[in-house]
Amino acid sequence: MGLILKERIKDDIKFGLWEITEDYETLRSKLNLDEKDITTVEGFKNHRRKLEWLSVRNLLKCMIGKDSKIVYGPERKPYLHNNAYNISISHSKDFTAILMSKKRRVGLDLEYMSNKIIRIADKFLRPEELEKIEKEQELYHLYLHWCAKEALYKICDKVDINFVTNLSIEPFKPKVKGLMSGTVNNSYMNEKFILTYFTLKNYSIVWCYK
Repeated sequence: MGLILKERIKDDIKFGLWEITEDYETLRSKLNLDEKDITTVEGFKNHRRKLEWLSVRNLLKCMIGKDSKIVYGPERKPYLHNNAYNISISHSKDFTAILMSKKRRVGLDLEYMSNKIIRIADKFLRPEELEKIEKEQELYHLYLHWCAKEALYKICDKVDINFVTNLSIEPFKPKVKGLMSGTVNNSYMNEKFILTYFTLKNYSIVWCYK
């Protein structure tokens, strides 16, 4: 399947979504990897991890029109080696997504939805957030909260953030696509963000920028 969605959200902000249906050799053949990259991808013991790594680079190439090297900072925050874009990357099961911008901070998360999240909801939600979860759409509503907090965690550089104490999501009614509000309150900031969400093929996807 490969690229299933590429769109310009606003100004220079781009969003891309890739569905992994190709095998290793097909994904590998589309890229011009240097020796370090080859060592990295071949060093993964898990075959799914290899496919994820390759799909990210293929999606990035589709979005900017050329091969580009991804490097990681101390907190494992990704960025392009030439600092041309701020980027946020997420992958789960068969989907890979990238949000990127030259001028703005970005945060993105996607998750394949399964029942396991119900057992751990109190580990990432405040009591008042749990009370507002709609039972009729419990799974989806929980995953939107999780993805939103992951997106906030990423846009704030993953520093000094606890999902329960430092991140909060205002009550919202889950739809197929919509907006929600979230706040980051820690030793570095007290800042509010608007997050966009949607669902596709049993995945929940949330992003924000500022």
